[in-house]
Amino acid sequence: MTDTRVKIIGAGSIGNHLAHGCRSRDWSVTMTDIDPAALARTREEIYPSRYGAWDADIRLAARDALATESFDLVVIGTPPDTHMRIAAAELTRRAPKILLIEKPLCTPDLDGCAELQQLAAKQGTRVLVAYNHRLTEHTRLAAAWLEELGVGEITTLRALFREHWGGIFGAHPWLSGPADTYLGFTSRGGGAIGEHSHGINIWQYFAQLTGQGRITEVSAELDEVEWNGAAYDRIAQLSVRSESGLLGTIVQDVVTRPAEKWLRLEGQDGYLEWQVNAGSGQDLLRLVRDDGKGREQWVAKTRPDDFRGEIDHIAQLLAEPAMPSPLDLQSGLATMCVIAATLESARTGRRVAVDYRSIVEPSA
Repeated sequence: MTDTRVKIIGAGSIGNHLAHGCRSRDWSVTMTDIDPAALARTREEIYPSRYGAWDADIRLAARDALATESFDLVVIGTPPDTHMRIAAAELTRRAPKILLIEKPLCTPDLDGCAELQQLAAKQGTRVLVAYNHRLTEHTRLAAAWLEELGVGEITTLRALFREHWGGIFGAHPWLSGPADTYLGFTSRGGGAIGEHSHGINIWQYFAQLTGQGRITEVSAELDEVEWNGAAYDRIAQLSVRSESGLLGTIVQDVVTRPAEKWLRLEGQDGYLEWQVNAGSGQDLLRLVRDDGKGREQWVAKTRPDDFRGEIDHIAQLLAEPAMPSPLDLQSGLATMCVIAATLESARTGRRVAVDYRSIVEPSA
């Protein structure tokens, strides 16, 4: 669809990444932000520094100027504590075919989730949550290898998403520290449990791929700090159990450098290891089997490649609206339900059952 019209709300780092990804498909892109300085920064600094030059075909506009326009895809790339309000406004005004919301979906209190689901169903909009690691090349390859070779009966699953957030602030030099943004507030969707919730989400995805079901119970510890006006968790450690009885662990933090973004799926006949940025500009996938029929592949990539699979997938959904998606709203909501249970467990000191009652399953 070369005539696809895209509106990106939020001219920060993620908005620029997705604008570039959409322009790589020759889609018509409009970027908007409540702050005129953010739009100027996009045109003069962020986009040219990342991609070599500003793309003059990207339209920059104030939000009020777009109130009567329709778009095929709307991307919400603003702070998590604004997602539900903006999503409701977009769905009420002129609902797009697809609404892509950056992760995490919302704040840990899940406020607005039920209303979002009801409104999306009423308007017929496909809502996606942008856990893009589900659609990278080495993740798609992992799904194929598990289906073809497998590792036998699954015995445990471990995921790490540990990365010092200095890189985030480096990409947002106009911020002086955590207190300047939602990142410094767990309650607003920041901290390790929110910002690095890719760890929970990729654990859930591989559990789904191998038939282990949802996470049903969480026992968690958080290292929560108050510093310089901010209040956030810098380390989150989860012990989880799935519907099948599988025990596993998930660790997320904002203090580790160099970063560790890693998952290992153990089975009776071997294991699968998945890594992001295992080498310079490379992801790694390794499947080891006791019978020697294993495989290993290094996948060369650039930073834009982290979003390419996501954009390509959206193009497929626009062409085939009934196609299933690993980014569907229910998967992003399931991650939020685990986050809510994690906070309750850490703050009460007990094991907590994950409450999925806030998720409205789509009708057949």
